[in-house]
Amino acid sequence: MAEAPDKRSTRRFALHLPVAVSYEDNGNQEKSAETRDVSARGICFYVDSAIETGSVIEFTLTLPPEITLTESIRVHCKGRVVRVNNPSVDGKVAVAAVIDEYEFLTEPKVE
Repeated sequence: MAEAPDKRSTRRFALHLPVAVSYEDNGNQEKSAETRDVSARGICFYVDSAIETGSVIEFTLTLPPEITLTESIRVHCKGRVVRVNNPSVDGKVAVAAVIDEYEFLTEPKVE
């Protein structure tokens, strides 16, 4: 049986980067996470417990030089959760989100 073609329109990068994800759930919540993969339109990350599908999230991550082809770049993103997988053997939950907005952050210059 042939594999279904990948419907994604942008390239995904398998990156394992630390990221802090914030969202509203009975007040502001923040979870430490690690990315599984990142693209221009979305992100998938592992967390210890699920974030509800449809939740609006914000996160900042640093893209490494092998992705940017220049220097590391910090990006602040806003998006929403579109899929939450059941916990894996290690208890981690994979959360997939679309990125609706992003902004490149400039580092303050050191003189």
